[in-house]
Amino acid sequence: MAQTVPLKKTFPSPGALLTIIGLALGVQNPAFATGAHGAAGRHFSYPGYDTIHSIQVSKAQTSKKHKIKLYPDARQQVLFFSASGEDGRVYQLFLFDMDGRLVSQTRIRSRETTVLTNISEGNFLFEVFTDDERIENGQLTVR
Repeated sequence: MAQTVPLKKTFPSPGALLTIIGLALGVQNPAFATGAHGAAGRHFSYPGYDTIHSIQVSKAQTSKKHKIKLYPDARQQVLFFSASGEDGRVYQLFLFDMDGRLVSQTRIRSRETTVLTNISEGNFLFEVFTDDERIENGQLTVR
């Protein structure tokens, strides 16, 4: 007759867990848990990136008819732009520097998502249009 033996549940310590996560993410800095600037620091070393930027989006006008999302990824390196509304509708995102120069422009259809990369540090204004109508605008800060 087979006997069942309960498994002992073991969990790694918080420090070991952070090391495991860091290795899984490919973190080169052994101080992953505290970052380069102490426990409260936000700057970590990732392959291919010098520092992590903070991306903040604030909307001045929000459409109730169209669902527009602008949000950063977990590493704060890229910005996602997605939209949903009527099928087949085209949405355009325009990103301007504070001097009014066009920095980036992208176009998607309803229920699509695109990624904006290589956004430099600074303050930006954005506008989202569909059918020549501005449906959202606001400010984007990258630090």
